Amino acid sequence: MVKVYFGIGSNLGNKLLILQSAINKIKNRIGEISSLSDFYTSSPWGFSSTHQFLNAVLCIETKLSPLEILHITKDIEKELGRTEKSIDGKYQDRLIDIDLLLYGDLIFSNQELIIPHPQMVKRRFVMEPMAEIAPGLLHPILKKTMTELFQETL
Repeated sequence: MVKVYFGIGSNLGNKLLILQSAINKIKNRIGEISSLSDFYTSSPWGFSSTHQFLNAVLCIETKLSPLEILHITKDIEKELGRTEKSIDGKYQDRLIDIDLLLYGDLIFSNQELIIPHPQMVKRRFVMEPMAEIAPGLLHPILKKTMTELFQETL
């Protein structure tokens, strides 16, 4: 079993209900939840919108591979109404976003997936809940704790 961390967010519709649905689907298809952060409100990152995000981070214990997880989370996003990750590489409002942040201490990169998530340490809406549920966890590349990395986003 490996611990896998996900960032989830929504800025359209009933955000709390959508996130709770995503959490249940992840639990049912990927593995048991070992921790779930509080829900955090944040401004859009990388684009302009009047819609605030609701975000959280969760940790799942699983036997699935990173690519199996990626395909499952893409399916979950589609089921919850997500049509595209981005348009021409630009972010936009979305019903649901599920990002695979960390897969144990794995460092992995291919055309579909990069682990650790390359943008996670730049995003306060990721690092604050990561520091909440895994304060002493080391980033596999940067060799800093989630708390240290969160403090750098302040």
